[in-house]
Amino acid sequence: MNSLSNKRLAWAITGSGHYLRECIEIIHTLQDVDLFLSKAAAEVLQQYGYKHNVGKVYQDKTASSVPVELFYQGRYHSLIIAPATSNTIAKMVYGISDNLVTNLYAQAGKTRVPSIVFACDTAAELESEAPRDNVVKVYPRKIDLENIDKIRTFEATTVVDNMYALNAQVQARLQALQLAVTQATG
Repeated sequence: MNSLSNKRLAWAITGSGHYLRECIEIIHTLQDVDLFLSKAAAEVLQQYGYKHNVGKVYQDKTASSVPVELFYQGRYHSLIIAPATSNTIAKMVYGISDNLVTNLYAQAGKTRVPSIVFACDTAAELESEAPRDNVVKVYPRKIDLENIDKIRTFEATTVVDNMYALNAQVQARLQALQLAVTQATG
């Protein structure tokens, strides 16, 4: 599966409800996407009552994160992690790969697959959707904001701060890939 035209998009969701509905809406507009759910993401999707209808869905059910082998097989052209909790960002910043999503990020980097990350805690104060149609004020900690600044410097990683930027980066990546396929097939 080395041909660029045969590769898929990997989308990982962590345990945040922050813009989860909007991320699911973007996912539903895409083709050739596989979904990767952390243990917390599987719980949160159920708690919020959101449904997904995509290609393959992988859940964090193995200690060694078996689905990461798909990156070694060249199955994916891009990794999207959205929404990404401060916990996930911290682990990624410090190279900790102890669950499905953090392993995906590490292996995407090791196989030179670009990542787009929508981090939840990007401002000193924000509003976040909570279960049962509640909106709560959230005040990210200094360490959370520092980790966002750190991950912005990582190679092959684009960090976005809002849904418009996330959608724009995903579309730009897909357009660049389509152009590369068109040029390769001449």
